[in-house]
Amino acid sequence: MNPSPNEGIRLNKYLASCGVASRRGADALIKNREVLVNGEICDKPSYRVQADDQVRACGKRLEQRREESIVFHKPAGLVCSRHDEEGKNTIYDLLPGRLHHLMHVGRLDMESEGLLILSNDGALTQALTHPKHNVQKLYHVTMEQAFENHIIDLLEKGVYSEEIGKVKAHSVKRLSSRRLAMVLVTGKKRQIRYMIQAVHHRVKRLTRLKIGPLELGELKPGKWRPLTPQERADLMEAAS
Repeated sequence: MNPSPNEGIRLNKYLASCGVASRRGADALIKNREVLVNGEICDKPSYRVQADDQVRACGKRLEQRREESIVFHKPAGLVCSRHDEEGKNTIYDLLPGRLHHLMHVGRLDMESEGLLILSNDGALTQALTHPKHNVQKLYHVTMEQAFENHIIDLLEKGVYSEEIGKVKAHSVKRLSSRRLAMVLVTGKKRQIRYMIQAVHHRVKRLTRLKIGPLELGELKPGKWRPLTPQERADLMEAAS
């Protein structure tokens, strides 16, 4: 079967958008010749699915899910993954099965908590995760011990970590003797923890409160709600 060159959506992306598998899992299904398009085996991930195509995989006819996004208050102690090799609890353990096709937009490490967006909206995901968009994210950081004010200057000017190189905060504000508010526009893995470690302190608690204009608000740990159309529009505007 020859791919249509212009219109449509790539087959592997189509399978992922239907919730049948991740993009990598979709590639495996296609490679194993388990995907039918209009009754014929299609083993080309680059095939572009057209509006009138009938696609089957895993014995079922597939249809794209509508775009959906939720706001989730991630508690500490959960990993941002569908399945953990070490058997740790994941964020999906707290979500109903009908939402398990949504992917986390960015992530929070297991010990961290706070605002997390999950979505199957590719445009929103791209806008919030691509470094060029510089979407600001607000965190509250509680340290194990009191800190001096000069640490704020160091974090804003930039510190070096062997794990992630030189990184800096967009802004830092002292909240109390052990708490500060930090705004990032980058998103390297465990960035805040490594930055605090670089100034010879340790993080006791880390909470994300805002992504762009979107606030965690009064949403309780472990709870979720739909992202409203206005909130999506505001996030897209912030990314632009």
